[in-house]
Amino acid sequence: MADLKTTYMGIELKNPIILGACNLVSKPEIIQKLEEAGIAAFVYKSLFEEQINLESIQLEEELTEYSYRSSEAPNVFPYLKHAGPEEHLLDLKKFKKSVSVPVFASLNAINDEVWTEYAKKLQDTGVDGLELNLYWVPDNFSSNAADIENKQIEIVNKVKNVISIPVAVKLSPFYTNTLNVIKRMSEAGADGVVIFNRFFQPEINTGDEEFYYPFDLSKEKDYQLTIRYTGMLFGNIKSSICGSRAIFETHQMLKVLLAGADAVQIVSAVYKSGHNHIDLMLYELKSWMERKGYNTIDDFKGKLSRLKIEDPFMYNRAHYVDILSKSEEIYKRHLMV
Repeated sequence: MADLKTTYMGIELKNPIILGACNLVSKPEIIQKLEEAGIAAFVYKSLFEEQINLESIQLEEELTEYSYRSSEAPNVFPYLKHAGPEEHLLDLKKFKKSVSVPVFASLNAINDEVWTEYAKKLQDTGVDGLELNLYWVPDNFSSNAADIENKQIEIVNKVKNVISIPVAVKLSPFYTNTLNVIKRMSEAGADGVVIFNRFFQPEINTGDEEFYYPFDLSKEKDYQLTIRYTGMLFGNIKSSICGSRAIFETHQMLKVLLAGADAVQIVSAVYKSGHNHIDLMLYELKSWMERKGYNTIDDFKGKLSRLKIEDPFMYNRAHYVDILSKSEEIYKRHLMV
C-alpha cells in the first residue's frame, strides 16, 4: 500500500497537502471538515504589520476620544497600551490546540524590530513553524534590486537567530535571479521555501472610474512557473521546497512533486471545490502511486527535476524556440477542434 507521508522542514506530514494561509482558518466548522478530509497541515492566516499599527492607532483614538471634554474629568478613560495583535495571537494559540496536525504561523512585516518581536510571539503560541511572507510592493524609483534582496536575506537571518522553530520563506517570482535569491536565503537559514505567492492586484472599474480589489482565485496554468523553479532548485538547496499557486487537481500536485517539491499548499482549490476535494486528491494520489509501483513520495519526488532528467535543457530557454517553431501547427490543430 502506498505511503503518503512526507517531510517538510524536518516535520513529518501524513501527506503532502497543506492549507495555505487564508481566512478559512477562522471557520471552525470548515477546519474540522478539512481535518476529516485528510489535510496534513495548516498555515494560519498572516499577521501583517499594518494590522498591528492600525489596531494600535484605532484603540488609542477610541480611548482618548472624550478625555478632554470635561474640565472636571480630563482623563475619563485610563490610558491603556493597546495589545496590538494580541487577539490574533490568542486565536492562533486556540487554533493550534484545536487541531491534531502541524500548524504554521505566517508573518508579513516591514521593520526589523517587528519581524523579530512578532516571530518570537508567534513561536510562543506553540506553532510548529513560521512562514515569512517576504513581499512588499516597490513604490519608489530609488530602491535597487540588491538592496531589497539583501534586506530580505538579513530578515531571514535575524528571525532565525531569535526563534528555534523551523522558518519558511514564501516568495514572489519577481527577482532578477530568483534562483540566486532562494539559494542565499537557504544559506541564511531558511528551512523551507514556498514558491510562489499569489498577490491581489488593483483593478479599475471603467464605469465608476475607480479602483477596486477583486478576490480572484489562482489561474489554471499558474502552477507551471512553480514547476520550472522547483525543478531547478531540487538538489541544489538545503531548504525544503513547498509548491504553491494554482494546484487545483491531483495531476497538478503530482507534477510539482515530480519536479522536486516536498509538499504543496492549496487555497483556491478549497474555495472552488470544498473540503471533500482533499479526500479526492489523496485517493487519486494513492491510486496513481500504486498503479506506478511507488511505495513512498520519495520514490518519485524530483524524478523530473533538472538534476535527474537526461535532458536538463528542458528547464532552459531553448524549448521556447521549439514552441514557436510549432506555433502554426498548433494554430491549425485548434481550428480543427
